[in-house]
Amino acid sequence: MELHNSFNQAVFIRKNLKSGHFFYSLLLLLFVFNTLFACGLTKEKPFRVLLITGGCCHNYKFQTQVLKDALAKYQKADWTVVSEGGTATKAILPLFNDSNWAKGYDVVIHNECFADTQDSEYIKKITQVHFAGVPAVVIHCAMHTYRSAKTDDWREFLGVSSYKHDHQSLYPVKKAEGKHPIMNKFPDNWISPKDELYIIEKTGANTKILATSVSEINGEIHPVIWTNQYGKARVFGTTFGHSDDTFRDTVFTDLLVRGILWAANK
Repeated sequence: MELHNSFNQAVFIRKNLKSGHFFYSLLLLLFVFNTLFACGLTKEKPFRVLLITGGCCHNYKFQTQVLKDALAKYQKADWTVVSEGGTATKAILPLFNDSNWAKGYDVVIHNECFADTQDSEYIKKITQVHFAGVPAVVIHCAMHTYRSAKTDDWREFLGVSSYKHDHQSLYPVKKAEGKHPIMNKFPDNWISPKDELYIIEKTGANTKILATSVSEINGEIHPVIWTNQYGKARVFGTTFGHSDDTFRDTVFTDLLVRGILWAANK
């Protein structure tokens, strides 16, 4: 019906254009734009993702490609990947010297591992941008990044505090919030590929635990999947993600995708 009406409008405009009135030329331009909009042909704003990665202990190149491929199945995205700092445990990334380092991005993924960086002012350059409203996803060693820092800014952003992990094993995961959008397609009985169990010593006031696992050493239960509200920002986190096998598991990568989209309020 909309296209039929638009056709009639076009015929009307074309007839009147013969009189040479400039006004009708403007009407024609408006008609063309209106038709494109009605047909869904106007360009959609791209979904922009910033990935911060690098540092110690993991196959970040492989993980980056897996993340891109996993998200592409559900959401077209423009990626910016900042992979700096080498394989060290300490780094200062030039990116964060710009106060607008996250401007224009729909979500920032932290998959870095810089445990020994302690500069509190540097860390605050990162956290204050998220506190102002930039959504985030934090994966595995992001929880141990900046663990040597004396201030708690980063840990408050994460929603959890962790300083060590148990050995690699196959960890059973128990859902705590099965109806949450991130978890509604997560299996009731999932055992992780060989991965590390992070010891969570503290959770924040705005942390919502979505799933837990249990230590093989002492039987203690620890969060492994959660969300956090940090200022105006949604944050999704998981302590899993150490091994290539974990990133090859579609249960895990689909979880990450749902977390990414949830954080970005998609």
